[in-house]
Amino acid sequence: MIVDGRGAVTSLSPQAGREADASVAGIVMLLIEDDPGDAVLVREYLADGDLDARLEHVVTLAAAMAIGYEPECVLLDLHLPDGRGLDALRRVLQWWPHAAVLVLTGLNDAATGSAAVAAGAQDYLVKDQVDAALLARTIRYAVQRKRVQTAERRLRDSRLQADENTRLQRGLLPKPLLADTAVTVVSRYLPGQQRSLLGGDFYDVVQTTDGVIHAMIGDVCGNGPDEAAMGVGLRFGWRTLTLAGLRKVDRMRLLEQVLVAERPHDGMFATVCTAGITPATGEVVLLSAGHPAPLIVTPGGVHPAPVRYGPGLGMAPGRARWRETTVTVPAGAGLLLYTDGVIESFCEDGTRLGEDRFIDLAASLSSIADPTDYVDTLLTRIQTDDAGRHNDDTAVLYLRWPS
Repeated sequence: MIVDGRGAVTSLSPQAGREADASVAGIVMLLIEDDPGDAVLVREYLADGDLDARLEHVVTLAAAMAIGYEPECVLLDLHLPDGRGLDALRRVLQWWPHAAVLVLTGLNDAATGSAAVAAGAQDYLVKDQVDAALLARTIRYAVQRKRVQTAERRLRDSRLQADENTRLQRGLLPKPLLADTAVTVVSRYLPGQQRSLLGGDFYDVVQTTDGVIHAMIGDVCGNGPDEAAMGVGLRFGWRTLTLAGLRKVDRMRLLEQVLVAERPHDGMFATVCTAGITPATGEVVLLSAGHPAPLIVTPGGVHPAPVRYGPGLGMAPGRARWRETTVTVPAGAGLLLYTDGVIESFCEDGTRLGEDRFIDLAASLSSIADPTDYVDTLLTRIQTDDAGRHNDDTAVLYLRWPS
């Protein structure tokens, strides 16, 4: 099918449709040519050739850039009313970076042809040396080359994205820094169903020289690279401040300063929950900046730890107040920290799981003695009921220590 500059539609020959190469079938083409006679000649060549193509003809670059879609192949004359030479070519390549651009000109100059190809044109054709077979073959090969180049570029971009994801994963999902090998730590991070890039959930576990085990879990509001980068920064900051021996409240205050200084917009905030565990006594000191309370898991049941909530980091910069809560975890129990992606997943009936039903589910599985089996079974049950409807990240951190 051919569409001329006035919008009139004609069809290519039936033979051309039957013999068209399937790999380049249905090419959407644009001819930018101000000579009516040359435009007619191009249409005749395409009609006599073996390409399944649709052609639109315009006489200026301005008209070309107003067509409202991206052609797959552009035939470009280098002598136009509003663009000449390689400058016209560069404008077309910049406007349609994914199109196969062929220069079709009356200038038989090898130097100009080499410069055009070096600038990004797929080929350089001289009008009085072109016939139907040559034009069809050149277009076919040019489109194929451009498709291959585009596919290779997308593959390269995908690999770069995968490398970025790996770096973010290393930052968000650390190895626990523990001297006490008797402490069991099970962590899981499940990215949202619709994204390969991890979001802003983060956690960490370290042990200081006094034997106290410090655990932290947090969630930067939102999804995407900014949130992931902020999560990495907050985790690094928390680990550094913890190992430096700062008090929990001081750590939270300094983390908020980091978030406020680094966030890309004022609406970004993060929730964080920290726990300081003394294994010998079972004493746990909790601090929450707007984050769900951890669950105390015993063989006989599950209940949320009592915490005194403060605002999330960045919600009231410089005015927030956080207070510690001290609890005693009974012998043989564990501490389950999680992000709100857990409770925002869906149940079979289409409603949100919510905190209460999550606690009931965790309690129904509390007889599972092995921490890894417990966490995996819990998340499997949640994912099965959710059936892929949930698009937020989910992070879980489970700690158990000998009595």
